[in-house]
Amino acid sequence: MKKLKKGDIKQEVFDLYDDYAHNKIQRREFVEKLAMYAVGGVTVASLMGFLMPDYKDTLLVDVNDPKLDSGYITYDSPKGGGAMKALLSKPKDTETKLGGIVVVHENRGLNPYIEDTARRAALAGFITIAPDALSPMGGYPGNDDEGRAMQRKRDRHKMLEDFIAAFDNLKNHVDCSGKIGVVGFCFGGWISNMMAVKVPELSAAVPFYGGQPKEDIDKINAPLMLHFAGLDERVNAGWPVYEEALKKYGKQYVAHRYPNVNHGFHNTSTPRYDKEAAELAWGRTIDFFKKRLG
Repeated sequence: MKKLKKGDIKQEVFDLYDDYAHNKIQRREFVEKLAMYAVGGVTVASLMGFLMPDYKDTLLVDVNDPKLDSGYITYDSPKGGGAMKALLSKPKDTETKLGGIVVVHENRGLNPYIEDTARRAALAGFITIAPDALSPMGGYPGNDDEGRAMQRKRDRHKMLEDFIAAFDNLKNHVDCSGKIGVVGFCFGGWISNMMAVKVPELSAAVPFYGGQPKEDIDKINAPLMLHFAGLDERVNAGWPVYEEALKKYGKQYVAHRYPNVNHGFHNTSTPRYDKEAAELAWGRTIDFFKKRLG
């Protein structure tokens, strides 16, 4: 069986995976359409295996990194899902109060990639909270397909309340300075944009390829840093109207577009990952948070 590399995959296959990952098509249709690209010794099974997330070999931070104090907590979200599970991470033995970051997952619950991202942010000198919006349903089930199906059953505005409640929890943490930002990916990018609208005290927001708010943009106080994938036509289509509103109301923002990369380019677990773009975007994000959160 031919061993696949990213360069072997046509853009149409990545677009097809994007449709599947965002519930535009069901698994059966995804597999049927994928068969069109199973040629020249490439099988549907090998394509599926290559496209699906690999969490075992792609994490960037050791789960038990000795420099971190990282573990699960439960907090209350009275307007959302009630008792919420989250990963709380911070540098060990810190003697100063830290800026806080709410880390928001994609449309499939708190998977290992998002936990890894929260630990990365903590290693950079912040206290981070990464909630699991699937908590009311038992939590992330261990695979993204089931996670997507579960998250689809929750109301997204209730989930927004869960992440706002995480902000409140972090704000009251003994080790937090009270300056808090949010970073989110895909669905989490939409949450990041919406928290900028809904939370006046938010100090910074960094949406990665996130859907845009449609109203109350005048209420945004937090400076924004927005990251877009050059090939992500679905999300990018909403940016011009959003940018026009941000300009109209005099909001602070900077937007970065990374050419020739796909939606999900920051996610280390799939072949959509682009190391150069991901490291550039993450470096910009951490610098932004250091400036805004201290």
